[in-house]
Amino acid sequence: MLRFVGRYRIDDIEATRQEYRRVVAEATDRGSTLLLCSNHLTLIDSFLIAWALGSASWYVRHYAALPWNIPERRNFAVSLRQRVSAYVMKCLPITRGGNRGDIARVLAEFVHVLSRGDVGMLFPEAGRSRTGRVDLDAAAVGVGRIIRALPRCQVLCVYLRGRHQETFSDYPIRGERFHVALELVDPKSEHGGLRGSRDLARQVLTVLADMEERFFDAR
Repeated sequence: MLRFVGRYRIDDIEATRQEYRRVVAEATDRGSTLLLCSNHLTLIDSFLIAWALGSASWYVRHYAALPWNIPERRNFAVSLRQRVSAYVMKCLPITRGGNRGDIARVLAEFVHVLSRGDVGMLFPEAGRSRTGRVDLDAAAVGVGRIIRALPRCQVLCVYLRGRHQETFSDYPIRGERFHVALELVDPKSEHGGLRGSRDLARQVLTVLADMEERFFDAR
């Protein structure tokens, strides 16, 4: 669908996939938990990132490396068919602003599957950027809480941007080419509780903001 319907292309896709394979292998060897964190501009960013990081055949053989993610239920999991498809593609749908108990259950499931060795993906801005740029003030505390809850958590920052993407949208334009950059970080905080969670989330967003600046400087 991404390649033939959207006619999307990823720049330097083989080099990106090789780098991801290396990061996953090293995390497995060290017994680390791997969490992907990315900027967020379109509804299909998680699909584009998964495609950029591995081929379908590679994910069949390395299913743990296909990232779990937490999409908005109203976008991708309304019908039974959508819910089944979403789960097969390792999605745990959540209703943002919904019942706190339901949200807590989904986040606990997310932490559980990652603690068993699977990779996960979150958007630390907790929504598509309304400015079209990484927003440091939009750091989602929940991301920091998840990092704190995961054993030996490393964060792979993923910066994804279409060459023609100026601001947020539902979908990229047809025929878009995407830049993808990866940077592995090990966020730590001296603080506990809510302050520590905010600190961790902001650290991740700061790395993504720096990656964004490098993208625009190079362009």
